[in-house]
Amino acid sequence: MRILPTSFPIVHFLRPVGLGMVSLMLSGCFYANTSQAPIATTYPYTEQQRMQAAHHWDVLARHEATQILQRERVRFRDFYITPAEESSASAYSGGEFGRGFRTLLTSELVSRGATLMTVPTANTANIHVDVEVVTHRDRGFIRPPVGAFTALTAGIAVATIPYNQWSEPALALIPGAIAADITSGSWTHTGNEEVIITTQILDGERIIYSSSNIYYINAGDRRHYAPHRVPQAPTTPTVSITDTW
Repeated sequence: MRILPTSFPIVHFLRPVGLGMVSLMLSGCFYANTSQAPIATTYPYTEQQRMQAAHHWDVLARHEATQILQRERVRFRDFYITPAEESSASAYSGGEFGRGFRTLLTSELVSRGATLMTVPTANTANIHVDVEVVTHRDRGFIRPPVGAFTALTAGIAVATIPYNQWSEPALALIPGAIAADITSGSWTHTGNEEVIITTQILDGERIIYSSSNIYYINAGDRRHYAPHRVPQAPTTPTVSITDTW
């Protein structure tokens, strides 16, 4: 069988290509598990709640009261809730959350049989509430809520049902709208503002209870938790003109 001369250029072309592929495969075997810098990865999927109502403060107060009264070393103590202005230097000062949460925690503890004092004594355990607002300024991509892509795809699929199968084209969107109504109540944007709320009980110099909780908050609600960190409008200087007549 005679080989056509025109096939030789193709053979000569494929030889270096094949050698290159083999070299690439061998190099991958040696260097597949190395890197010039650590490779970015993600944490396992978790959820974090958003605090955006006074009712949520009450939920946290109930949670803290339950946790406090379940601890043997503190449940039978007399408590004094330290006002915000008497908290440690690292704590925030003022704010609706500070007043509201302390009041709600007082109500929860008293309703469950705990003894709270209006002034500290030598035997009281002091309850401190500290708040730290965290503002992220350069967050990367954040995964959408679980099921968001599925719901979006289902909505598009429903919207593309041939119109001639329905007497009214708008009816094609109803199943997707029903699915969105069912699932959208559990969705919220992640946001860049978070708050760390720490409740501690001190016995002299000892910390005998400590609990920290982290929530997302709306950027406009920062004043509830850290009013001193809310940007203030610049003051306009005033000039008074005195009449010398």
